[in-house]
Amino acid sequence: MSTVRMTLYSRPGCHLCEEMREVAVAVAREAGVVFEEMDVDADPALAVRYDLEVPVLCLDGVKAFSIRVTAERLRARLRDGA
Repeated sequence: MSTVRMTLYSRPGCHLCEEMREVAVAVAREAGVVFEEMDVDADPALAVRYDLEVPVLCLDGVKAFSIRVTAERLRARLRDGA
């Protein structure tokens, strides 16, 4: 089981966020990665940090992707060591 933590910073009603969530959840499930999602609008600090970049996908707290990601790119990033 992996100890990698995958965090998606998103906001409600964001179609790009929904697309990234779909990819991230599927890859996290197959890789045994812990997945969590944070609403940037629920936290003023996150809103300032990620406002125009959402969705943002972080692996172990490090920004890995923003706006779009494919399953292939995410798998490769996990394979190469988040």
